Amino acid sequence: MEYRNRVNTIFTTVFGDHIRKKFESVILSLAGLGFLIHLLLIALKANEVYFLAGTNSSLLNDPITAIYTPFSLILIYEVYLLVFYLPRSFTSCVSKQFEIISLIVIRKIFKDIPLMDLKGNWHLSQHNLELVVDLFGFLLLFLLIFFFNKGKNKFPKKEVIDPKLLKFINSKKIVSLVLLTLLVSASIYSLATWSLNLYNDRFVNNIDSVFFNQFFTLLILTDVIILLISFRYTEEYSKLIRNTGFIIATILIRLSFSADGFLNIILILTGVIFALLILQIYNAMEDSKPDSTL
Repeated sequence: MEYRNRVNTIFTTVFGDHIRKKFESVILSLAGLGFLIHLLLIALKANEVYFLAGTNSSLLNDPITAIYTPFSLILIYEVYLLVFYLPRSFTSCVSKQFEIISLIVIRKIFKDIPLMDLKGNWHLSQHNLELVVDLFGFLLLFLLIFFFNKGKNKFPKKEVIDPKLLKFINSKKIVSLVLLTLLVSASIYSLATWSLNLYNDRFVNNIDSVFFNQFFTLLILTDVIILLISFRYTEEYSKLIRNTGFIIATILIRLSFSADGFLNIILILTGVIFALLILQIYNAMEDSKPDSTL
């Protein structure tokens, strides 16, 4: 009991209401400041200031791309919330994961819009076609997330009093704290690598995958660890298959960062659709149980 209380104390210290609100306030302030700084860098590049004149970055060619910076900072807060939701339920964590990938997609759209080719045969431009596919893909992704959250909330939450489940939740809190430590380390490494590449080459390939490549890799490993831990506390076939299906969805989303063109959004949508179908089947199985309530 003392060990559990110590873990709860640390978890509350890191993810308490006051800390979350403070972190949210800081992130929003940094997002506004980052937007202004990004606009300033774009203006300096447009005026060919010597240290930016030769920079070959699509993020410094149009004021619209300045939206990329605040979205990136908001994503940091969303990742923090995902780690916070991890001990609650596998489904809530997956839902937050889908919200994160949707923000990554819309961030990419803001980056790609200024690069549209509006001359000549614009309708044959590969970039324009990919942008249109991303736009419709985002709409479909938004709709799928709505249905997923609707399915997630189908059954009422019950108070956890089972000692075995309390131990399981406590184990997930430990995993969350370890994951947060690893994510902080990964973010520092990604920022340092990105800054070094930018300084040396003045160009970064696939900037959308910076940090989030490592993030989804760590998330997959975390999901697998939680799945293995869950074998100690539950033998329900439906829950084990549901959680396994969610891991497959996460893997598909992780693969999207290594894909180019249309395959990127296709892998994301495939992962979310797969998770939605898994959830619908799981809900149907739970609904068919004699003691299930709506």
